[in-house]
Amino acid sequence: MTARVDHTVTSGTFSLDGETFDVDNNVWVVGDDAECIVIDAPHSVEKILDLVGGRTVTAIVCTHAHDDHVRYAPELAEATGAPIWLHPDDAQLWELTHPGRAWDEDLADGAQIEVGGIALTVIHTPGHAPGGICLYAPDLGCVFTGDTLFQGGPGATGRSFSSREVLEDSIRARLYDLPENTVVHTGHGDDTTIGAEKAALG
Repeated sequence: MTARVDHTVTSGTFSLDGETFDVDNNVWVVGDDAECIVIDAPHSVEKILDLVGGRTVTAIVCTHAHDDHVRYAPELAEATGAPIWLHPDDAQLWELTHPGRAWDEDLADGAQIEVGGIALTVIHTPGHAPGGICLYAPDLGCVFTGDTLFQGGPGATGRSFSSREVLEDSIRARLYDLPENTVVHTGHGDDTTIGAEKAALG
């Protein structure tokens, strides 16, 4: 069986600093016909489970803890039996959405997540959020960037716990060394490539 990337979009809201916005979120599922991981858990458990199909979910990997990425992680965990993985630097953000309910496993920079015969490398990229991470899958020629990097540039940094300078440093130091033809699967919006965004940001 060959590992692949499956994708759907869910719609809902993002709330922080007393404001709420309508958002569409990408959900990425990586694995083969037997097992998979789910990257982020926004808005709709049913839609995510439809994408998973009958596969075993081995982990729910959160790119960061903004509520539009983790709101349904506990419910998805209950439905699948999979642990929730999050970088511990996002503990304060997680607590805003899930007070008193911890995630299950800490993500660490450089850790390897194995699924479907391939490995994804955790890359800590703070800035949009303190515990923001990306997942690099060289066997698939792609990187999952959450809200760290979008088509058109870095993620937003106008809210609590964020820093534009830190985010741009993360992108330049941690992502620009990847092959330029690496496809960037983002948390919102369309795909891009490392090369295209490197040329745009410099």
